[in-house]
Amino acid sequence: MSTAIVQKLQDEIQALEHELTHELPKELKRARALGDLSENAEYHMAKQRQDYVGARLAQLRKRLADLSLINISNIPKDRIAFGSRVVLYDVDRDGELEYRLVTTEEADVSKGLISTTSPIGRSLMGKRPGDTVKVTTPNGVREFEVRALQTIYDLEQ
Repeated sequence: MSTAIVQKLQDEIQALEHELTHELPKELKRARALGDLSENAEYHMAKQRQDYVGARLAQLRKRLADLSLINISNIPKDRIAFGSRVVLYDVDRDGELEYRLVTTEEADVSKGLISTTSPIGRSLMGKRPGDTVKVTTPNGVREFEVRALQTIYDLEQ
């Protein structure tokens, strides 16, 4: 797992924890001092932000825990999985595409990095060169043939 991704998540967690424990309590205290809470927009906005930050923190902590569970030794050596680089033939558009399957945080389609949880990524998991796959995308059903595969193990060498 990329240490940069883990560090990015930890940095965001740290910033949100600081906001939740230091900045928002001051904001709420200041807003309470303005008077009637039932019509106090500043107070309601601070409470909404507090709820959002709390929910985002829970989400980030869960994602960090999920990432720590990825066991590289369980990734197959002969099939498409996390970390694989694949060359696909797009049957409908008569052209080749190259993708690398990465985590959601690393995904950037313009750089050929697709998430293992994206429609194409999910459809490719477990496939081998020569397999065909039909993928339902937001633009309709597309058909791909797996032309080449480099697993995470091939790419580390």
